[in-house]
Amino acid sequence: MNQLVDLQPRIVEKMINDNIVMIDIRREDEWLRTGLIKNVHTLTFFDEYGNHDIENWMKEFKKLVTNTNQTFVLVCAHARRTRSVGNFLIEEGYKNCAHLFGGMALWQQELREVKEYKKKEDL
Repeated sequence: MNQLVDLQPRIVEKMINDNIVMIDIRREDEWLRTGLIKNVHTLTFFDEYGNHDIENWMKEFKKLVTNTNQTFVLVCAHARRTRSVGNFLIEEGYKNCAHLFGGMALWQQELREVKEYKKKEDL
């Protein structure tokens, strides 16, 4: 049985430029508040009420992670949402699923680099 891999921020930081797909599943208000990790894809899973549209999310997810063997890293605020989503994806057959241990909270605590999130309408 595959398990969700906890990756420390220093490990994720080394993966940023290695073409590993990183997906930030937080909400836009969170991206605006904290910024984003360089090269991360934004794909919100839960809305502010904890609701989600799994069918739509999976459709977008499959554009980024094109097969079940591909390695990817999930990012959220404290690694709680990524643990749930990661375990769901493993049940769906994804074999190389990891997440940022401690989430963006630990990333920022360690003063790692973030880039400013720009709303689509601001671009």
